[in-house]
Amino acid sequence: MTKSNQTSISAFILLGLPIQSEHRYLFYALLLTMYLTTVLGNLLIIILIQLDSHLHTPMYYFLSNLSLSDLCFSSVTIPKLLQNMQSQVPSIPYADCLTQMYFFLFFGDLESFLLVTMAYDRYAAICFPLHYTSIMSPKLCLCLIVLCWVLTTFHAMLHTLLMARLSFCEDNMILHFFCDMSALLKLACSDTYVNELVILITGSIILFIPFVLIIVSYARIVSSILKVPSAQGVFKAFSTCGSHLSVVSLFYGTVISLYLCPSANSSAVKEMVMALMYTVVTPMLNPFIYSLRNRDIKGALGRVICKRKISFWL
Repeated sequence: MTKSNQTSISAFILLGLPIQSEHRYLFYALLLTMYLTTVLGNLLIIILIQLDSHLHTPMYYFLSNLSLSDLCFSSVTIPKLLQNMQSQVPSIPYADCLTQMYFFLFFGDLESFLLVTMAYDRYAAICFPLHYTSIMSPKLCLCLIVLCWVLTTFHAMLHTLLMARLSFCEDNMILHFFCDMSALLKLACSDTYVNELVILITGSIILFIPFVLIIVSYARIVSSILKVPSAQGVFKAFSTCGSHLSVVSLFYGTVISLYLCPSANSSAVKEMVMALMYTVVTPMLNPFIYSLRNRDIKGALGRVICKRKISFWL
């Protein structure tokens, strides 16, 4: 396309979810409830881990970071979606769109890396129980968390800068409820080959390598568990890892099928529904998965409530 047919886009229109007008308020209430549940649930886990000394362990240190990531991941897209559902013109400024895309990539990548660190933590705890405290030292835990945040910063910044160099035409309608990278590339006038190549390469690295590392970690864990003669030990090990495997399945199942293994007849509606799965449903379910199946979290909640009752009566 020639330069004369290009224009400087100041804002995009987010077409949002394809909801009929008579169902709009119902979906608004549902999404708002789910978002508030996500915020409160993840905040509760973060606060409990900070307040209860019994949870000051590597596993819960990583879990608190995962809860923070989930909370922020949903907050990047859902408040804007809720705002646009009540707006006559659901627009988003160009700079805000790139900012949203950056933080969406940042917290999405962060969750992927944190799930790897949690898998490694479980591997060390179950396969090397006698050396666990020396392996998962506070220094190593801090280094792993810092590495996660640094890698995600560079990856998100790379895609944002590549997107910022593109030119956009008169069509500013984004067929999505947030500034999704693939949806933005479809509106670009300039050549997107470099962007698509970087997405393919880095996407494979960011998603497949962590996923493979998690699978390998749990294969070693299962192998180690089967060598344990005690049925009680087997049950305890599986129950410890069960919640983490549930979260891994929810997150990677939707993301990989959507971005790295898309079907030829995949529609925009299907893509938006799957995006809702990992931006709304997964962050909302994570606190329930970790709390309902975790005796330590339940015990911490009971101890915190008892302390508050005692301090109230005193």
